[in-house]
Amino acid sequence: MNIAVADLTLVEQFLNTLDQRTFRWHGEKRVAADRLTSVEALYEWLEEHDLVAEGQRLRPADLAAAVALRTALREALTDGAARALAEFPLRLAPDPAGGLRVTADSGVPGLDPILETVAVNVASGGWHRLKLCAAEDCRWAFHDTSRNGGGRWCTMEACGNRTKTRAYRRRTS
Repeated sequence: MNIAVADLTLVEQFLNTLDQRTFRWHGEKRVAADRLTSVEALYEWLEEHDLVAEGQRLRPADLAAAVALRTALREALTDGAARALAEFPLRLAPDPAGGLRVTADSGVPGLDPILETVAVNVASGGWHRLKLCAAEDCRWAFHDTSRNGGGRWCTMEACGNRTKTRAYRRRTS
């Protein structure tokens, strides 16, 4: 379970376990879905990402904590106020190289690497690059790779184009 702490990909994938996309794209209607609907589903997701040991048991409280963390992180991306994150304390601990590192001890298998990744990115200034799509019928989490960090849509081809086309039609009609 060795994770590159500064990489936001894991956090992005965790946030996207809640898929709120409901738009039509190339004739296909998107349907909102939640991957974390049961303890078994949480275990499967954690296992896919090498965040849980084989045979490790999860409890309903672990599922509730994972959903609470996901909700708090999504709120932090939209309004910056994530009071619910206070329930997930962090601390400094010695690392093998003799320095210090941020550690989490949520008591929930698999959540600590996500929390640690968020903390390191907040401290290093990388957190502001993780965003939720501005399209109300999308809200997909994405890593903004634009030069100035001003990206608003998960993809310009889908959400950006739809939004700009709607605005153009409103202006010209």
